[in-house]
Amino acid sequence: MYLSSFYNIQNTFLQYTMNVILPLLSGFIAAVIGVLPPGLINMTAAKVDLTDGRKRAMVFVLGASIVVFFQTYISVLFAQYINSHQEILVLLREIGLVIFTGLSIYFLFFAKKPKLKSDDSIQLKSKRSRFFMGILISAINIFPIPYYAFVSVTLASYNIFTFDTVSIYSLVSGVVLGSFAVFYFYVVFFTKMKSKTDYFMQNMNKILGIITGIGALLTLVNVIKYYF
Repeated sequence: MYLSSFYNIQNTFLQYTMNVILPLLSGFIAAVIGVLPPGLINMTAAKVDLTDGRKRAMVFVLGASIVVFFQTYISVLFAQYINSHQEILVLLREIGLVIFTGLSIYFLFFAKKPKLKSDDSIQLKSKRSRFFMGILISAINIFPIPYYAFVSVTLASYNIFTFDTVSIYSLVSGVVLGSFAVFYFYVVFFTKMKSKTDYFMQNMNKILGIITGIGALLTLVNVIKYYF
């Protein structure tokens, strides 16, 4: 009786881990990787903090994060369709292999060293609603949709993620939390970043090159497994 109860608890924990914890952590990590490089949203969040204060900056971040939720949810639904059509999935993996390989070569050998933009390079015209400003700026950034669609398909191929309701919302929640964490990081530490992140900025291309190289390697493994 006790042994049976133990196995039931163990199975419940494993199922909880697979359906909630792993997708949540995977989404968080994927978001950090995708959002951490200086971009329009995080740099604008930092600018709002400098000009309007912490409260309005966090309102801006909230608006941007809401859009991230819907973008990620749409991308996962798109990934679910792709995952159920094997021929499309294989084609996208092959395209992804080419893209990741190209990006890795570009970042490692050809890309110019990135620089943090000055405070004056981002113009803020209206101070009325930072919430809707966050929604607008986040909405015009369509990169998250193909990015998280590819992430979802890749995680599913390694059985880290399944397209059931709980796992989907766990992954989406992880992405939102990861994005919010990076936005908050820029808001809080931007002034320190400008003077203390030279090493990180100087090596940004190498970091991105390694990440995309790993993505290319994982995609290559999946392509080889399909054909052989």
